[in-house]
Amino acid sequence: MPGATRQVWQPPRAREMFTQFLDNRLFATCSDDTTIALWDLRKLNNKVCTLHGHTSWVKNIEYDTNTRLLVTSGFDGNVIIWDTNRCTEDGCPHKKFFHTRFLMRMRLTPDCSKMLISTSSGYLLILHDLDLTKSLEVGSYPILRARRTTSSSDLTTSSSSSGPRVSGSPCHHSDSNSSSEKHMSRASQREGVSPRNSLEVLTPKVPGERDRGNCITSLQLHPKGWATLLRCSSNTDDQEVRAAGLHLQQGQLNEMPCWTCVYEFQEGAPVRPVSPRCSLRLTHYIEEANVGRGYIKELCFSPDGRMVSSPHGYGIRLLGFDKQCSELIDCLPKEASPLRVIRSLYSHNDVVLTTKFSPTHCQIASGCLSGRVSLYQPKF
Repeated sequence: MPGATRQVWQPPRAREMFTQFLDNRLFATCSDDTTIALWDLRKLNNKVCTLHGHTSWVKNIEYDTNTRLLVTSGFDGNVIIWDTNRCTEDGCPHKKFFHTRFLMRMRLTPDCSKMLISTSSGYLLILHDLDLTKSLEVGSYPILRARRTTSSSDLTTSSSSSGPRVSGSPCHHSDSNSSSEKHMSRASQREGVSPRNSLEVLTPKVPGERDRGNCITSLQLHPKGWATLLRCSSNTDDQEVRAAGLHLQQGQLNEMPCWTCVYEFQEGAPVRPVSPRCSLRLTHYIEEANVGRGYIKELCFSPDGRMVSSPHGYGIRLLGFDKQCSELIDCLPKEASPLRVIRSLYSHNDVVLTTKFSPTHCQIASGCLSGRVSLYQPKF
């Protein structure tokens, strides 16, 4: 029947896996055993090769369609670039592209022009004018170790501007909802041109959390690149956040409010003529159930970007920007507004950790801590 599925393959001994297709037959998986594996749909009995380079759990895989390079990130704080065009049975050439402490998630924008990195210290890093062929000689910036209450002398605060819109995005004038700092080479400043891989550090605004840091545990991008979707947990002490699995002190877990937030990308006048500047405007939010003993919850946009699916206790909630599930560009509020709960779906006997829309059918999948996966075909 239409939409029917059958299981054709199950990866061996895999935990915490993430899958990314490179083309119509080759795909990559990552795991908490610190490795990445390449697979061929035509020969699923054996891996094409195993990639070694990370020293902790590998949590993200992205693919740059422009350069045909594989990009991975892990809890070791490293973003590594892999040249899959030159793979052998022993692996493929790779190099460390970026490193920062407290790295949680990494994403590429749909046009692969920017890289976004979320951290457990509450900062969102944006690499502008992305060039994966050039590694960044950077480490742990002092700003990433700072608290949310950092003084304005340490951070450059965004100001209102009537700068141009981001190409292809429903951007308005920037405001003061986030703070930022740029890191650029002196040579680029002298030349008066915007440098490749220019780093900007933003502090997303979270409802009700003005004086405490926040751990950005989940990071997703709108399919059209208009906005970013974050799941934030209050973090009263950065030292409680550990690199492997976000193991927090149990006494803090039930006290930590969680928020799902949607931020519109905005572009304003740069602080310096040679530096790009982006800001995030909080448009929608909703408070989440804080259950799951510190496990990370992965949420997602629908393929058309009109809805959000978010783990909620033993099920998932389908969220919209309004009751009609309108496009974000058609219902941008003047001030941040609550997301609307369109439907709640509960079928698990354990905490739901992840959810994903089908890219081709009206179906949603959810997976829980005990390993069960449920498929839904909601009717509205």
